[in-house]
Amino acid sequence: MKINAFGVEEWLNVWENDAIYDIAGSSIASMTLDEILNLHPEGKDKLLEELLNKKMNYGWIEGSPEFKEEVAKLYQTVKPSQILQTNGATGANFLALYSLIEPGDHVISLYPTYQQLYDIPRSFGAEVSLWKIKEDNDWLPSLDDLRQLVRPNTKMICINNANNPTGAIMDRTFLEELVTIANEVGAYIVSDEIYKPLEDGVDVPAIVDLYDKGISTNSLSKTYSVPGVRVGWIVSNDELADEFRKYRDYTMICAGVFDDFITTHVLKHKEIVLKRNKEIVSRNLDIVKEWIATEPRVSLTFPHHVSTSFIKLDIPEETEAFCIRLLKEKGVLLVPGNRFDMPGYARLGYCTHTETLTKGLEKLSEFLREFD
Repeated sequence: MKINAFGVEEWLNVWENDAIYDIAGSSIASMTLDEILNLHPEGKDKLLEELLNKKMNYGWIEGSPEFKEEVAKLYQTVKPSQILQTNGATGANFLALYSLIEPGDHVISLYPTYQQLYDIPRSFGAEVSLWKIKEDNDWLPSLDDLRQLVRPNTKMICINNANNPTGAIMDRTFLEELVTIANEVGAYIVSDEIYKPLEDGVDVPAIVDLYDKGISTNSLSKTYSVPGVRVGWIVSNDELADEFRKYRDYTMICAGVFDDFITTHVLKHKEIVLKRNKEIVSRNLDIVKEWIATEPRVSLTFPHHVSTSFIKLDIPEETEAFCIRLLKEKGVLLVPGNRFDMPGYARLGYCTHTETLTKGLEKLSEFLREFD
C-alpha cells in the first residue's frame, strides 16, 4: 500500500514548534487541565479524588457507558449501541474507510478537505472522484456536479462539515439533497463533523440523523477545545456499528481510562464549554473582519462561526516560501494553501487565544508591507 504524505500534518510537524504566534491551528483555544476540572460546580477537588482512585487498567473498551450516554445526547436518533470510541476523529474516519472500502470501489470526496478523506481510499485501491468546492459559491460544492460524479457503483461520499480549511457549512437543505443523491445509488455518506458551527440560527444536522447509511465522526479536538485527550467517536446504524467493531479490534483497544474520564466530564458540561467558545469565536471573528477591512493584500470568504478560515493572499511569491519566511522573520505560523492543493491561499486559525491572534495579524501585516 502506498500513500501520499499528509500535507497539513507534515507542515505542522516541521514548523509548529518554531511559532511565536501560532495562527495556523483549527481548534478553539485549548483549555488547561485546571480549566477542565473546574467545569464542575463543586470544583476540582471532588473530581481529582475520583480520578486518583481510578485503576489504570484498560477500562471500557468501546468507551464507558457514561461517555456513550453523553455522546448520544449530541444526536437526535442515536442510541449508545451505535457509538464507538476512537482515537480522535482521525481514528473514526480511518475506521469507517478501513472497514468499508475495497480495491475497485468508487468513492467521491469533497475537495479540498481533510486529506485523509480522499487519500486513504486511494491507498486502499479505490477510484476517487473529487467533488470540488467553489470560492464563488461561499466555498460550497455544487450538487449538480455531484450528480455528474455519482455512478451506479458509487460506494461512499466523504464530506467534512464544516469544511477544513474554509469553514463553509452544508445546511439542512443542502444535506437533505445530498442524502437523496446518495440514496439513489445506495452510497454511504461519511461526514467528519468535528467543526460545529457556533452560530445561532444555523441548522446543520448530523448526517447519521438524516440517513440510515450516514456515518458521523467527531471528537473533542476542535469545537470542545480539548485536543489533548485524543478521544473521538463514530456513530452509525447498528448493523454498521457491528461491522466497525470487528475492524476496530485491529486498530485500537481503548482510548484510556484518563482520557475517557476527561472526555465524559467535558461533555457533561458542554454548555459551559460552548458558551466560552462562542464568545471566543465571535470576538476573534470580529477582529479578523476589522483586519481584513484594512489589509489590502488579504481577502476572505468569512466562515460561519467555525474555527477555521481560508485567506486569499495577493502576493508575488510562492505561498509556501512566503509562509516559511513569515515564520522565520516574524514568528507567525500559517498553513500554506498548497498543503490543500490551493496555492495562493493560507489557513488562518483565528480561534486561538485572542492576544495571539491580534499580535499575529499585526506581524503578518508588517510582513505584507514589503510587497507594497
